[in-house]
Amino acid sequence: MDRLRYIMVPLLRVTNHRVPLEQVRVSIVDDPAINAASAGNGQYYVTTGLLNQATDDQLRGVLAHEIAHEDLGHPARAQVVGVGVGLGVALLEQLFPGSSAFTPIAGTLISGSYTRPLELQADHHAVTLLQRAGYSRDTMADTLAWLMRRNGNNGGGILSTHPATSERIQALRAAK
Repeated sequence: MDRLRYIMVPLLRVTNHRVPLEQVRVSIVDDPAINAASAGNGQYYVTTGLLNQATDDQLRGVLAHEIAHEDLGHPARAQVVGVGVGLGVALLEQLFPGSSAFTPIAGTLISGSYTRPLELQADHHAVTLLQRAGYSRDTMADTLAWLMRRNGNNGGGILSTHPATSERIQALRAAK
């Protein structure tokens, strides 16, 4: 936890919408996958795979991205979209019985088209947070390049919630 505190506190201190540090909660998930998430309200999840495989700079890039999601209000907005999709599925089933077999695809398309731009926003805001905290603007793009080497060029495509990693790197480099 000391490592996470060392990496997260400088980033949390430069956000636009500061959550008091004593309200921030980080849960470590025993999973070999390289991943992290923001659940909103100062709650973060980090996998043991990320902690064990990332350098401090790579961990800083991933966590800056998750903190950026929180700072931009994305977890709360995603919950609203999820509720809306759920209500839409229920209404569709009432109007067209049997349509629930197709609604997971529609829900994925709607959610994906909503969340992909949020990922790019979080990447760009993460760069801002990193710079405010005194780190290189290249940390985020370098972290994404590391993730692409480790996991491949994930994301992209019509059913994905994230843009392709190469697209995210390109967007960051173009913004310089």
